[in-house]
Amino acid sequence: MIRLSSTQLWVHDQNEALDFYTNKLGWQITSDMTIAEMGNFRWLTVAPPNQPDVAVVLMAIPPAPVMDDTTAATVRDLMGKGFAGTLFLTTDDIRSAVADLKARGVEFVDEPEERPYGIDAGFHDPSGNHLRLAELRWS
Repeated sequence: MIRLSSTQLWVHDQNEALDFYTNKLGWQITSDMTIAEMGNFRWLTVAPPNQPDVAVVLMAIPPAPVMDDTTAATVRDLMGKGFAGTLFLTTDDIRSAVADLKARGVEFVDEPEERPYGIDAGFHDPSGNHLRLAELRWS
């Protein structure tokens, strides 16, 4: 059986992203290590506390020769437009979750709205990645 273990989001600043995902979303650090042999590459992952087997890698844009300057600029441009990555999150009570996230300083770009599949809202992380939060009508 093949299972999902992690997914990746590009971030401008790993410490800023870490603060957002842990302090504003309430997620946990699942891995934070620096690998000296790879130019001090930092492997940083977070996950919701109730899903420790699935992680989101908060990946800094690597310098050349891993990523050339043109590609890095393209990734940064897509991030600024909210199109470099999206996370789809679910909750059993979206109104309560949105109120809690707003109290922690999360700014919503789309307030909760009825959709054919449930109630949906949207916000961005500090790097511009789009996050959708939904209370689904099916599971």
